[in-house]
Parts: sequence; C-alpha cells; structure tokens
Amino acid sequence: MVTIDPALVRWSVDEGERAGRPLVVLLHGVGSHEGDLIGLAPYLPQTVVLASLRAPLPHGDGFSWYPLSTPGAPASGAVDDAAEAVLAWLDGLGDAHPSVGLLGFSQGGSLSLQLLRHAPRRFDFAAVLAGFVVPTAPDAAPDVAAAATARDEALAEVRPPVFYGRGDVDSVIPVDAVERTSSWLDDHADAEQTVYPGLAHGVSQEELVDLVAFMSRVANPVVLDEADEAPVA
Repeated sequence: MVTIDPALVRWSVDEGERAGRPLVVLLHGVGSHEGDLIGLAPYLPQTVVLASLRAPLPHGDGFSWYPLSTPGAPASGAVDDAAEAVLAWLDGLGDAHPSVGLLGFSQGGSLSLQLLRHAPRRFDFAAVLAGFVVPTAPDAAPDVAAAATARDEALAEVRPPVFYGRGDVDSVIPVDAVERTSSWLDDHADAEQTVYPGLAHGVSQEELVDLVAFMSRVANPVVLDEADEAPVA
C-alpha cells in the first residue's frame, strides 16, 4: 500500500488562504518531485490553489507514482494503488475546496486519467501534459477487467473536460500509447487535444498559453447566490 505524505505537499498559497477556493492537484513525472510543477504557479490562474504532491516511490534522484514497466503500458494495479493514495489524501482535506482539478505531466498525466476513472464525479477537469491512458492488461482476471470496464462506462456518462497536450517529436511516450489515449479520450471525455510541432517530452510556451486558457474556462465553479439560488459570476 502506498500513501501520500501531507507534510511533503507543496502549496501555492499559505494555509489561511486556501479554504473556499478551487483546488488543482499537481502530479509530477517519473524521477521528479513536488518542487517541479509548482514552478508553474505564477503562470496559472490565480483564482485556484495548487497542491503539488510527491509520488510515494523512490526513483533515482526523484520519485515515481508506480514502478516502470512496458513504456506506455504500466501494470494497471500499481496505478490503481497510486490513485487510491491520492484519493485518500484528498479525503483528508474534507470539504475545504468547492472543486478539484488535476494537472499531471507524463507519468503524472497517466495517473490523472486513472483518477478520473476511479472518481469521475469528484474532479471538475484534468490537464494531461505528455501523458497517456493506462490500458487494462489483456490477461487481466475477469473481475479486474469487469471493474475497469465499469469505471470507464461511468466516466463516459460524465465526460469531464480534459486538456491533452503533447509534442510531435516526443520519443518517451510510444506512438501506440498516444493513439490509444487520443481514441479513449474521444469516447470518455470532452477533450481538447493539441499537438505541438517540434516539442519533445516537455512543455512549451505555446502549450502553457493553451493550458492557462483551458484552466481559466473550467477551474472556476459557478457559485449559487444564497438569496435566490441563481447562478452568479
């Protein structure tokens, strides 16, 4: 069983400024750490609170969410374990935030999509940078395969907004994983998919601009006025 250490979470604002604001959970790539994606904080919408988590498994000089195996096709059980750990950490926050979104890079992007599968109505959106969707192993036990199918069917009913950005010269994520992800997103989400020419396994300025525009649209929930319960800005 893996867990998220709350003491290692990097936040974009002090504790007293977090309650009541939309939360965006940052999930770094393999070999990185909680200090990576939090560097995007000055560029992302300032209406949200960012929480950058450290993955639970040591990997080189950094950490990983699950063990590496076949590129683009990790063991789904290990990814499920990581997803459950993130959900348990979120449970510990109670109802402090009116909405929760996900932003993951590479391995963190795959975890973001797995989290949508586990809790499709818990997350308002996901932004996946150079990531992929985890396949169900062809030799999975019938009950495991059935559970995965049920999760995907539940997600397809919700179709949450997803930003999927990748470079056309990314040599880290296999082509078959990219094609699988693009097709899966068409079937299960309201996806904004963009390919960036000349971009390798990273994030470009153009992609960051698109990401900010996406988050600005989806990361600010409608608030109900207590007097007449009408939507207000």
